[in-house]
Amino acid sequence: MSRLLLFRSTLLLMLVAPVAVARGADPVERNLYLSDHPGMETPRLYVAGRIVTVLRLEQPCDPTRTKLLGWEGRFEPVVCTGTSVLLVPLHDLEPEDRFLLLVTLADGTELPFTVTSRKERHGDRSGDQQVNVFKDRTAPHAVLASLHDSLEREQKLREENERYRKEDSVNHALAALVAKGAEELTPFQLRQKWLLKSHDDVEILVSVLTNKDQTKAAVVFNVRNNSATMSWQLMEARLWTKSREEPRPFALRSSREQWGPGGENGKIAVVMDTSIFDSKTGPERLVLELFRGDGLQQAYVVLEKRMMR
Repeated sequence: MSRLLLFRSTLLLMLVAPVAVARGADPVERNLYLSDHPGMETPRLYVAGRIVTVLRLEQPCDPTRTKLLGWEGRFEPVVCTGTSVLLVPLHDLEPEDRFLLLVTLADGTELPFTVTSRKERHGDRSGDQQVNVFKDRTAPHAVLASLHDSLEREQKLREENERYRKEDSVNHALAALVAKGAEELTPFQLRQKWLLKSHDDVEILVSVLTNKDQTKAAVVFNVRNNSATMSWQLMEARLWTKSREEPRPFALRSSREQWGPGGENGKIAVVMDTSIFDSKTGPERLVLELFRGDGLQQAYVVLEKRMMR
C-alpha cells in the first residue's frame, strides 16, 4: 500500500489486478413477442460461452422436431423439455456467427430463431439467460408481461432523468475536464501515480489529484487496452465505506465508451468531495471499485483521510 501525504490529510490507495469474481447481478431476462407479419425478421437470441440460455414457451415443445442447425462442436446438444428449450454454447460466438434454431411446438407450430452473439454491440458479451416467448400479444400472460415491460421502461427513464439531474454539478464538470485531459483548467494538482499491468493485457496508470485546500479529490484511471483481439469497456464504478459498505456520492466521466484492441487508451475520472470521508464515529476508509464489461473487478482502490496530529 502506498501512502500520500496531503497537507492535512492522508489519502491511501491500493490497486489490484482483476480477480475472477463477478459482482452480483440480476438475471438477464426478457420477453419476446412474435409477429406473423411477413416483413418481420427472425427474432434473435443472444448467447454467451458456457452460459445457459433458457427459452420459455407457452406450450410444450416437440423434442424430436426441435433442432439447432450446425451446432456440432459449437454447442452442447439442444435440450427440449416441457415448455423449455436450453442452449449452451461451448465458447463465445463471433459477431458474424449465426445459427438457426427451429422450435416445433406440440401442436406442430414451427418457431424460427437466430442464435448469435451480442458482442457486435459495443463489445457487450452478455447473453440472454431467459427469454419468455409469446405467440399471441393479446393472450392474458402476454398482456401482463407487456405491461410489466412498460412499467420497467418507465422506471428506467425516471432513474435516468434523476441521474441526469444529479449529474448537473461542479464535480461532474471537473470530472469531464479531467477525462478529456484538460487538468490545467481545473484546480487539481497531481500528487502521485502508479502503473498497473494486469494479466489480461490491460495497462492502467492511476493518478491521485487534489485541490489546494483538500476539499476535493480525484482518482484518474488512464486505461490502455493492449489486447490483440478483445475490446475493453467499463461496466460501472462503486464507492462505499469499507466498514459498513455504505455508498458514497461521486462524479464519474469517461473519455470513451469502449477501448478497442491494439493499444487504444482513454481516461476514467472520479471526483469526490473529501467531506464524504467524515462520519459521526470519525473518518471512514472508502473503497473505490471499477468493474469491466463482463462484470469482473478490474481495479480496487482504498482511500483514507486522516487528520495530522
